[in-house]
Amino acid sequence: MTTDRNFIDLVDAGPDGIAAMLADALDRKAARAGWPRGRVDADAPLAGYTLAMIFEKNSTRTRVSFDMAMRQLGGTTIVMDAGTMQLGRGESVADTARVLSRYVDAIMIRTDDHEKVQEMAAHATVPVINGLTDFSHPCQIMADMLTVLDRTGRLAGTVWTWLGDGNNVLHSIVEAGSLMKFDVRAACPEGYDPSPVVVANAWTRGSRFAVSRDAAEAAAGADVIVTDTWISMGQDHVEEKLAAMMPYQVTEALLADAAPEAVFLHCLPAHRGEEVVEAVIDGPQSAIWDEAENRLHAQKSVLLWCFGRL
Repeated sequence: MTTDRNFIDLVDAGPDGIAAMLADALDRKAARAGWPRGRVDADAPLAGYTLAMIFEKNSTRTRVSFDMAMRQLGGTTIVMDAGTMQLGRGESVADTARVLSRYVDAIMIRTDDHEKVQEMAAHATVPVINGLTDFSHPCQIMADMLTVLDRTGRLAGTVWTWLGDGNNVLHSIVEAGSLMKFDVRAACPEGYDPSPVVVANAWTRGSRFAVSRDAAEAAAGADVIVTDTWISMGQDHVEEKLAAMMPYQVTEALLADAAPEAVFLHCLPAHRGEEVVEAVIDGPQSAIWDEAENRLHAQKSVLLWCFGRL
């Protein structure tokens, strides 16, 4: 009986799975202290395994962190983009999933359409991992939770404040809060709220998620301040959106409204001077470089969970 599992959204793992992955990531990160980046983990748990990585959207952190994750676990990767495979010439997602399942041990896909990942998982016979879609970004939030846990020692009972667009990253934060019992507040301009479906599901799980139009009110006393880029590649009405978002910029004054030891997070890449000012992103409360590194450690544990090793 196979123990392989898909990681499409955080709810797939649930609280116990997430907790197991975070604990494993902390242990593996600590065990590698001082090691060369290319050295394989002592147990090499995925020796002989291959991960296929499909990129329909540009990537720095997802691509490098998953590649290095497999290397450190003892495995290998194959990197593909839609323009150099038949998926980009009309082959169906279902047929691509069936073929790749005969070649590799797992598939990670980063795309603009959440339904593509769901279809890939429905037809693959190996684990499928969501590397990012327009709807959610669970791998990023695993790294964010790892960063907060590493910095503060706890998740349950903390307060996370999101500033800006109700996008895919916020969706996964809301989901994470409902599963791991931390509060999430979002300050979003009118017309840029998160998906009502995501919010309703989180409330069903007991979340105390709330949306505000007042950035300072949402940030008051928060343990974590999070934002993301406001303008994605190819978006229209850029000037209109920027004007709506500017009251939600993370400034030194806004950060001062949060808890004294509040942690600032940003999934990167950042548009300095738009969603966050230089003094915050480069300041002492910023954990963005730890957060970026933790993509590697968190994704190693995601891979192990997918293969039933956690």
